[in-house]
Amino acid sequence: MSLIDYKGFGGVRLSADMLGDENDPAVLLVPDLGQSRSAWRDVAEALVLSGRRVVNLDLRGGAEEGNRDLAPHVEDLRAVLAQMGSRPVVVTAGRGGWVAARALGLEGAHLAAGLVLVDIPVDKDALASGVASRLTLPTLVVRGGFAPSESSMSSVAFAAALPAGERADIDDCDLALASDRKEALLGQLLEFLERHQPREAMEFKAGSDPRTLRDAMGCFATGITIVTALDADGVPVGLTANSFTSVSLDPPLLLVCIANTAGTAPALRAAAHFGVNVLQIGQQPTSTRFAAKGEDRFANQPWAPGQTGIPLLEGSLVSFECRHESLHEAGDHFILVGRVVRAQFEPHRDPLLYFRGKYRRLHFA
Repeated sequence: MSLIDYKGFGGVRLSADMLGDENDPAVLLVPDLGQSRSAWRDVAEALVLSGRRVVNLDLRGGAEEGNRDLAPHVEDLRAVLAQMGSRPVVVTAGRGGWVAARALGLEGAHLAAGLVLVDIPVDKDALASGVASRLTLPTLVVRGGFAPSESSMSSVAFAAALPAGERADIDDCDLALASDRKEALLGQLLEFLERHQPREAMEFKAGSDPRTLRDAMGCFATGITIVTALDADGVPVGLTANSFTSVSLDPPLLLVCIANTAGTAPALRAAAHFGVNVLQIGQQPTSTRFAAKGEDRFANQPWAPGQTGIPLLEGSLVSFECRHESLHEAGDHFILVGRVVRAQFEPHRDPLLYFRGKYRRLHFA
């Protein structure tokens, strides 16, 4: 078991225990508000023995019983899921279920492979606003997972409103011992996991979930670049990109793929020249900064203008200075082809790599 940190909403640090083999299917455990991750410890260890990789998360502090503002927790959970290398099944306890249900509505379904809500309490506002109806991923609602349930109204109403929901009533098993209740809960979890997150190889077919294709593409290890240019007002712009490759040596061409939704996309489409800075291991913070929204990306970032005036990042493994050669539309991205007019590089630096949604480093033999 190892301790890891995630970056939550507003930069809040969220700690988690990481258990199991990183190549096994992932499960994210979310406690009730006001509880710590220790509430899931026994279940986490049992899931590891069943061939799962488990991330046992602590929510941010200050979650008193009467605090109904779940918005920071919702954004925290979405941030954590975005940082995970593959889509987990999210398993929650108590009010953590309402946090996850909000985080994984229509806009967040691509972040998780499934959702399990254990002992979700009554939340009339959430039921009235149709939170359940916006969940499009497989969902299991479990009543009585940790203790005898005083009321089944919330779980019944929630499960009935789910487009793809299931419900399990552990209380109906008439279990007398706490250990039996835990075994029953684990059994329900494993049955759900085997149906919706099998351990065999995943498959993408045309028309299915695009996140599955993204996960498959993530198995191709790449370097990381920052593409830079000047906008129409001469202001430096840039973004992190790992879809980069050499195209030709004669003539000297390379390409990068840019998302149409990127904030710098209009400037890169219009720029007569652009730069591609291949990052080294010491530039991981720079990669993160240029990938984040709302950041002043060039603040405290050493750079110098190239011979065409475009910003080139100092300390990079390689910096390519390119003239716009051609642009090709490609689905939700465009392919920007550049003719290399100048390249400077330091081959003895260790490259920054990206694999399965995480930064990696190369270990030279």
